[in-house]
Amino acid sequence: MDFLSVIPPIVAVVLAIFTKRVLFSLFISIWVGGLIFAGGNPFEAVGVTFTWMKDVMVDPWNARFLVMTALLGTGAAFMFKTGGSEGLIRLLEKKLTTKKRVLFLPYILGIIVFFNDYVNSVIVGNASKDITAKHKISREKLSYILDSTAAPMATIGPVSDWIGFQVSLIAAAVASASIVGVEPYFAFLQSIPWNFYAILCLLAVPMIIMGKDFGPMAKAERRAEKTGKLIPDGSTPLSSVEQDLGEPHKRDGSVWNFVLPLVTLISVSVWGLWYSGGGAEGKSMMDALADTDVSVALTWGAFAMTFVGIILALIQGMGLKKCEDTLLGGIRTMLPALVIIVLAWSIGTVTSELGTAEFVVNATQGWMSAALLPFLVFVIGMFISFATGTSWGTMSILTPLAIPLAYTLGDVDLIPIVVGAIFAGAIFGDHVSPISDTTVMASIFAGSDHIAHVNTQIPYALVPAGIAGILYLSYNIIGSSIVLLLVGVIVQFFLIRYLGNREEKKMTQEEERLGA
Repeated sequence: MDFLSVIPPIVAVVLAIFTKRVLFSLFISIWVGGLIFAGGNPFEAVGVTFTWMKDVMVDPWNARFLVMTALLGTGAAFMFKTGGSEGLIRLLEKKLTTKKRVLFLPYILGIIVFFNDYVNSVIVGNASKDITAKHKISREKLSYILDSTAAPMATIGPVSDWIGFQVSLIAAAVASASIVGVEPYFAFLQSIPWNFYAILCLLAVPMIIMGKDFGPMAKAERRAEKTGKLIPDGSTPLSSVEQDLGEPHKRDGSVWNFVLPLVTLISVSVWGLWYSGGGAEGKSMMDALADTDVSVALTWGAFAMTFVGIILALIQGMGLKKCEDTLLGGIRTMLPALVIIVLAWSIGTVTSELGTAEFVVNATQGWMSAALLPFLVFVIGMFISFATGTSWGTMSILTPLAIPLAYTLGDVDLIPIVVGAIFAGAIFGDHVSPISDTTVMASIFAGSDHIAHVNTQIPYALVPAGIAGILYLSYNIIGSSIVLLLVGVIVQFFLIRYLGNREEKKMTQEEERLGA
């Protein structure tokens, strides 16, 4: 397929940014893809569009994911309705007395909950949404912290479903290319220091918390601080538990009404990841994670979370009618997100049918050399993940192509560097693409307007991405990932400081001008 294959994702992103209507933008972009696929026939394009949407909804993994997302919404609804969220705030507000301390809550929780990015967003978002609101922290800032810890931690944490998936991709690529002397899990461990974007992204969050905001985020924080408006005027959060559920059944509910459902979600999900991957049959944790069915495991966890929430509600004296209303309200809060996820998956089908990724890879393959390979792989990964909205899909596309190429152009020592670059580029798209499922999840559980989240996060993501790109270009000269990372961290610290000071000076001058 030619250049036409990149038009649908470009249409989706451009329309979403300019119209701020993500549902409209996604649907139009899918139809544009159908128009290209149908050879310009607009009526056939409509049929193709709805066929693609139907196909993604009936896919077993996708169908379970939709059920899981709805159940996460109902679990969160019961936390709110039983007063668990209020109980958590009462427990924390005595110690979290400043804005900076409150912002470190979602950051630290995001690092602790490393085993799955979706569960990360649910737990961290629900634990910090109310207390950040009390301190007038914008929803855009909260969703940035959720997004910037979820996927990076899942890809470099000690154990996660991401790692199992990544190791399986490396193993398949090594086997298909008949590369000897490379052990997949060890190659993954070696790649972690080369995953520059993920590491720099994780370090950028505390740098920004302790420093000053810049770009659209500075305006969002200024709005929240001065007016108390946590979202922009005219925008709509993807989820609003308070609006859909009304008042809690008991405002003086215990913090255990928050803790118990979350502990259930975590424990059942971790057990499900191990069990569905064959852990009960004697497989190691890493082997089980490589073979696990994530959608099944997380659906079990989400169902168990909702079940515990219902039991706690009944113990509190909520009747079956109120429990049923809470269930429906929880699903209602997730409805916009469910529609966006279906449309985002459909865009993925469009890019697959039109060969978007293959076009990008083929267009750049001729430029590659051993010195440029990590940088080019990183940039290609950024583009594919941004255009398709899927980091796992990007990894699946690039890993079997890049590993044999690294072995051919260099040797086995180049493989971990390229693997790190693949994962880094894939995660970048997860952060800045409005059609990324993890970006949607961050918006949902922060209670943010989705496009506002994307617009404010892009400048923050570009800082570590730009530095990572320079580091990949420099690897052939310096050679040590640790030295490169140290340089990158120092550069990032001073760059963030400079951008924050410049933004503050600009805002001060603007206030003085308006005051005059």
